[in-house]
Amino acid sequence: MKRAVVVLIVALVASTFMIIHVEAKSPVTVTPVSRVWTEPQAGFSFLRNAINQAKRSIDISIYELSDTTTVNDLIAKAKGGVLVRVLLNSAYESKVFNAPAAAMLQAGSVQVAWAPSSQIFHAKYVLVDDQAVYVGTGNLVAGYYSSTRDFWVEVTRHVDVAAISSTFYADFSHHYAAPRNAPGLVWSPGSTSALVSLIDAAKTSLLVENEEMKNTSIERALMSAAGRGVHVEVVMTYSAQWSAALTRLEGAGVKVATLGPTQVYVHAKVICADCTATSGTVLIGSENFSTSSLVYNRELGVVTTSWAPVRAVERTVNADFAAANVAS
Repeated sequence: MKRAVVVLIVALVASTFMIIHVEAKSPVTVTPVSRVWTEPQAGFSFLRNAINQAKRSIDISIYELSDTTTVNDLIAKAKGGVLVRVLLNSAYESKVFNAPAAAMLQAGSVQVAWAPSSQIFHAKYVLVDDQAVYVGTGNLVAGYYSSTRDFWVEVTRHVDVAAISSTFYADFSHHYAAPRNAPGLVWSPGSTSALVSLIDAAKTSLLVENEEMKNTSIERALMSAAGRGVHVEVVMTYSAQWSAALTRLEGAGVKVATLGPTQVYVHAKVICADCTATSGTVLIGSENFSTSSLVYNRELGVVTTSWAPVRAVERTVNADFAAANVAS
């Protein structure tokens, strides 16, 4: 009898451990970010300057590229002896869209590789001299620059730069290994838990901008946050595709605002937890709130508590929310 009780207790302890293990959320890790740019106000001269100042190498992974100025800058650096490599998305219609830029680059001594057509490469980053990485939410498409809400950040911590460089090289050379992790970097495939963990960590407020809203895990996390008393604001450009999801969020207490067709287009992908003018934790990256983006695509985001990006996102999302037509 005693043996049976002991076995039962051990079984209960083991099952409890398993439950805790399954339900445990990934810890929110961060990285320092030195600078941030808010689009469309900032423009892209910062990226041109970084490219033009490169001395050894420039590596770019981008979903869409249609910017003659940037292409010509890259060609000039390649012809000047800088190693320039560009990885372009080819899934869906992107190969056709990116073909003109690819042809110009290849004719100008730039090394170009196409990502596999079976996987969307949606990350947006520029690596310069293996010393700084510019990670963004937007594409390098000149026609979007003046009307699109996006953010870019500069990452210089060695462990982050090395992780991004290693992942780029594997992707560029078609090895397609799992991305190299570093604290504060959020890679896809497999970024759902990182985003949910950041949402779950919020104690007082959440500010969110995203282009898409079609992932149940994100929706549930936002609704759960509102349910525990967190003030949650979601800002998007209006689309009938997301109306049902936004209605569900509103029903759970989330404050939803949508921008119209004559206002800035929300292409940003940001989550700002407990953000004020002086503190908070923010994610800035390429991850849309979709199953494709979080589970299957190649994506890259950065989580930081550095003041400059926290303040930029807090100020911008609040301003966009105020300017939007608040859903009723």
